This record gives sequence, structure tokens and C-alpha cells, in this order.
Amino acid sequence: MHEMSIAMAVIGQVEEAAERAGDVTAVRSVRLQVGELAGVVPDALSFCFELACAGTLLEGAELVTDTVPGRARCTPCAHEWAVGMPPLLSCPLCDGGATDLLSGRELQIVGVQWEDGRTPVPTAQPIPEER
Repeated sequence: MHEMSIAMAVIGQVEEAAERAGDVTAVRSVRLQVGELAGVVPDALSFCFELACAGTLLEGAELVTDTVPGRARCTPCAHEWAVGMPPLLSCPLCDGGATDLLSGRELQIVGVQWEDGRTPVPTAQPIPEER
């Protein structure tokens, strides 16, 4: 279950940001962008996140996931489409196979809310992929 390692990576990054911010006593919520093609099961990630937060600064924090739909563009005809699941990666207009994936693989922290109400202005931080 790679969702546990993703949850632990998110917690580690948020803890580092909280340490840099100083005076943070708890985290209320963490917002993630998760692409539909990222291979992440949101319910499993939420379950793992809750377990992994126990005993940390994030204990009790809400995990909010925003799903990013997969989109592709055909190189020959420039048609764009939602790839769906399972992904349709050949062009539905010209049947071309040369496509660019525009979105859907995202996995990044896009927001954190501290317990004291201050909201840091995070840069979108990709979550390291498992190796």
C-alpha cells in the first residue's frame, strides 16, 4: 500500500514547514491535488493519513483531496480531451497515437492551515515518488 508512504511524506513535509514557520502548535488541515492518473486511492490515502498522523503535530488534521482530471492533447491535430479511467491515450478525433498528457498525474501539497489560524502561502510541492 503505497498510500502509507505518501501519507508519511506529506506529514514530513508539513512538519518541516511548521518548524520553519515557528510557534505552530497543531495543523487543522492539509489540502492535496491528486491527479486521477496518479495511481492513488483517495480513501486509502485518507485512512493511512489518519493513522500516520497519530502522535504528531498533525494528529486530528483533516486531509482534503482535490482530484485533477486527466487531459491529453493530440500532437498532430491539437484536439484535447479528458482521458478518463481507464485512460484513453489515443486521439478520439483522428486516432493519432502521438499525445501529450496535460494533467492528471499531479500529487502535491497545495495548502496547509495551522491551528492558530495562520495559513502559510505554500508553493505547490510535489510529493516524492516511491522508488
